This record gives sequence, structure tokens and C-alpha cells, in this order.
Amino acid sequence: MLDDFVMRAGLAGVGVALAAAPLGCFVVWRRMAYFGDATSHAALLGVALALSLELPIFAGVLVVALAMALIVSGLSGRTVSTDALLGVLAHGALAIGLVAVSLLPNQRVDLSAYLFGEILAVTKGDLAIIWGGAAVSIALLVWRWQALLSATLNPDLATASGVNPHREQLILTLALAVTVAVALKVVGALLIAAMLIIPAAAARPFSRTPETMALMAAGIGMVSTLGGLAASFAFDTPTGPSIVSVAAVIFALTAGLAPALRR
Repeated sequence: MLDDFVMRAGLAGVGVALAAAPLGCFVVWRRMAYFGDATSHAALLGVALALSLELPIFAGVLVVALAMALIVSGLSGRTVSTDALLGVLAHGALAIGLVAVSLLPNQRVDLSAYLFGEILAVTKGDLAIIWGGAAVSIALLVWRWQALLSATLNPDLATASGVNPHREQLILTLALAVTVAVALKVVGALLIAAMLIIPAAAARPFSRTPETMALMAAGIGMVSTLGGLAASFAFDTPTGPSIVSVAAVIFALTAGLAPALRR
């Protein structure tokens, strides 16, 4: 079964969707969309690091994504506004990563594969990394679900209940870094944030509980992945952008249906 590249691509996309969906709910609830951008754009620096040190791409991306997430968490609101800091780090990291990759000696790098993903080239080894990383991310969120919810909804009340909001932020940061690292092969650095945010945003109008929203987001993410793969084959379009396009169409439909259902 895993010798079929289409099957591997579908499994890889589903793995990323399952990891990104619940994490994307926290990104939406905390209004951290730009935070996801800054972390995902730093992935190219990780690619350059991995290639220069002859390390696995996943290892380089994970280290840099985690470092970027920790930097953002530590510096937010200290010297400049959070929005300004995220804007500088997101675009600066992307630009520096592109330059660093282009300067690598004796390396011919297909930047489009890292920017927009290369899901159809997923190998069995990639699939193991993607599902392993997804399992780690999901396990972290399941383990700390209630504490993360408390810290997200009311940090002061969470502190009074014995929950450390800063610790929960670090756990969320770790899960985000892992998800960015495993999603790079599937949708690329430019589109990872979209797969975090769009399914969660599409599920939000129809969800009465946080758990329902996470499950619905996971379903929308999987439908977007499989629908994007099908559209890519049908119309001969890039697979990563096709996946995000399907997710965007689903969001538009849910946004249009939500007001009608409330009447």
C-alpha cells in the first residue's frame, strides 16, 4: 500500500491535518495568527542549517522553529508591540532563510518545494516522521488540554487555580514547532500557517464547545487535504496551494452558512 505515492501523499496530509487542527484552534483563540507565520517562515532557516551541517531537514527545521517560537514568546511586548515584532521576525526570517539557502556551496536547492510543499514526493521515511511528529503534538495537547484552555480563556483565573500560563505557553510553542517541522514537506513554509488557521476558523461558527471545534477542524483539515489532492490531479495544479485553496473554499462556505443557521 505504501508503495503507491498517492496513498503516501494522502496519509501525510491527513497526519498534518490531525496535528494542525487542534493546535490551530488555540492559535485562533489566542489570536496568534502572525505567531504561526513567524514560526513557519523560520523553517527556511532550518533548511539552510540542515543542509550546511548535513543533518536531516526535519532536525534543522525543528530546532530553528522552536528557537523562533521561544524568541517570540520571550520578546513579545518588551521593547516593541507584539504585532511589529512578529512582522519583523516573520518576514526577516523568510528573507534570511532564502538568502542562506541560495548561498549554500555545492547545493542546488529547489526552493519551491520548501516554500509550497512537495507532498507527492513523500517517502516512507517522511511518512514516519510526519506521523511521529503529529503524535507528539497531539499527545502534548491532550496531556495539557484543560490547563491550556484555562490559560487561554482566563490567565488570571488559571493562575489562581494553580496553572502557570507561561508554562502552558511554552508547551503550546513546542507543539507548534513540531507541527511546523512535520508540515514543511506537505504544504511548505508559506502555507503552514494557513493549515493551522483556516480549518479552525471554518469550524468555529458551528462549535459549541472547544472539543467540538477541535474535532470539526480536524475533519475540515482532512477533507481539505484529500480534496486538494484530487483537485491537483484533476486540474494539474500545485498540490500544496490546491489543499489550502480547498480549505479556503470550505471557510467561505461555512462563513456564508453561519448567519443563515442563526436565524
